Amino acid sequence: MTSDLSHIVDSFFKWIYSLTSLVVIGFLFILLSDPSSAEPSVPLSQDNSKETLLLVWVHPFHQHIKIADCWEKFAISGCKVTDNRSFYSQADAVIFHHRDVTSGVGALTREPRPPGQKWIWFNYESPTHAPGLWKYEGIYNLTLSYREDSDVSVPYGFLIPVAHLDKFPLGRFAYPLGGGTPASDLRRPHLVAWVVSNWREHHMRVAYYKVLKDHIQIDLFGKAGQWLPPGGDSVVDMLKQYQFYLAFENSQHTDYITEKLWNAVQGGAIPVVLGPSRKNYERFLPPEAFIHIDDFPTVQDLAQYLLKVRDSPSLIEKHLSWRKNYSVFRPKWGSDHYCIACLAAKRNKGKIDVVKNLNEWFFS
Repeated sequence: MTSDLSHIVDSFFKWIYSLTSLVVIGFLFILLSDPSSAEPSVPLSQDNSKETLLLVWVHPFHQHIKIADCWEKFAISGCKVTDNRSFYSQADAVIFHHRDVTSGVGALTREPRPPGQKWIWFNYESPTHAPGLWKYEGIYNLTLSYREDSDVSVPYGFLIPVAHLDKFPLGRFAYPLGGGTPASDLRRPHLVAWVVSNWREHHMRVAYYKVLKDHIQIDLFGKAGQWLPPGGDSVVDMLKQYQFYLAFENSQHTDYITEKLWNAVQGGAIPVVLGPSRKNYERFLPPEAFIHIDDFPTVQDLAQYLLKVRDSPSLIEKHLSWRKNYSVFRPKWGSDHYCIACLAAKRNKGKIDVVKNLNEWFFS
């Protein structure tokens, strides 16, 4: 495996676009693309052979995350990640988590920025829950988020075709989904589950649930319902007993498709989604892999369809048979993002671009 994985990019993207309509977005572009294929906005003035140092200003939500070795995990050479602020003056880039910046826990440093140092905006909340963006116009050099059009885009999860799993560097970290509709999928003991902790009466998902539960049995978990058993991947393990899962987002924005969907995919439950448009979801999943609430004129129509699927092996097969062709990769929170951010900083040495209209872009 050669450094930075650039040797497989061309064939990989040919596979993706020829095999499926799914888009493996900016994360893969940053991770795999050949830096020689694009001219920088200004001539490179720094030595690209020098190790790139990324400083994590504060771990997200002030919860310490073990920093991965970027070479061992991704075969990314020349990247070093640290959370030791004493290296600030030496860092090629600093990554700032937006929620911690705005809360004051990880406020931006007032020290002078060393020449050429990149500041990276890091955010995985939706625009609804990303306050104060307007305060940071013209400060950052790169954006890192779940959005496809971020400078560095790392979605909450994505599919890898099984046929090319051994050729894909992240394949060894992917979760195999299995194929067909085994007997266990046809006789799962429970129907619909929903895990929710952020319960707000004004959320669209809460209003939808209140109507849906009058037409179909829904088992509610989280702070708003039953407690999940401790240990392991409790949500995924629990969903292996359910036919459907309500992957309802707390707000509806472009590309904001979170771990809720991928928990369902990994657990083998058919996701019922409330979030961005069906077209947006189809960039991540085959169209039959999920049920979108917008597909039904009324909540009652959705409930009736779920009951119909429960009793129809052919419909269950329709929604699950795609799984035999894919595994799912879910970036490890924080740690994987740091390595990708470091590589982005390495690839952008010598550029002086500044992120403009941060607020307008993220809410678009």
